[in-house]
Amino acid sequence: MDKIGLIAGVGRLPVEFARAACGMGFAVTAVAVVPGVDGELAMVTDKYFTISAGELDKLISSLKSAGVTQVTMLGKVTKELMFSGAASLDLRMRKLLAGLNDHSDDTIMLAVVHELAAEGIGVLDQTAFLRQLMPAAGVLTKRQPTAAERADMEFGFSMARHIGGLDIGQTVVVKNRAVMAVEAIEGTDACILRGGALGRGGVTVAKAAKPGQDLRFDVPGVGPATIAAMIEAGATALVIEAGKTLLMDKTTVVTTADDHDITIVAM
Repeated sequence: MDKIGLIAGVGRLPVEFARAACGMGFAVTAVAVVPGVDGELAMVTDKYFTISAGELDKLISSLKSAGVTQVTMLGKVTKELMFSGAASLDLRMRKLLAGLNDHSDDTIMLAVVHELAAEGIGVLDQTAFLRQLMPAAGVLTKRQPTAAERADMEFGFSMARHIGGLDIGQTVVVKNRAVMAVEAIEGTDACILRGGALGRGGVTVAKAAKPGQDLRFDVPGVGPATIAAMIEAGATALVIEAGKTLLMDKTTVVTTADDHDITIVAM
């Protein structure tokens, strides 16, 4: 049986990937690198390790001991761990970070990809086995966007691509074609809540892939937690990039959005 590795963060994507890969005959070795990884992951994988994101040497040695030569990275892992000290860094990770010109997401992730490659472990496209989760262009909910929401979607989508090009984040919150919040280290949900508070509700959330997105890491994704944050923030509209955004638990997302009069468009 072919083997494949999975470096897992928070969310449903790692489970979706593991299920799909197992269904195709792969033996999946998963490494949970942050607290809060979906508990189901351990039940749908062949081997399962819990290793801190900062323990790079242990991570690589565990994958190699399992005979893994191809790996994918899925789930939320934020740099906040590194800056807060929540994740202890081993010598190998400290050396890797010390050799970088900056600590932007792409710079760190590319360095990790190269470190894995040097050990004979290739990193797969994040969307391998998951392309069915990427919706085509169109309105996904019952409610069509209003003219004002459509204008905010177009404006927000453009802004999201701009901040993506700067490797800041992938999400912006807008209202009346003004930016309320920009995602940075805090993550999508916190950005939505902040934008909703500043806009006093009625905001639009836009999420887009970075121009020239490296599909081996940081492919944008939305799911039930995104909608929950939007409901709390009083957001009324969500726009995502068609064919380039992973939509987890689509039925739940769309049903919940419909129940709260939220419109979702893949643009």
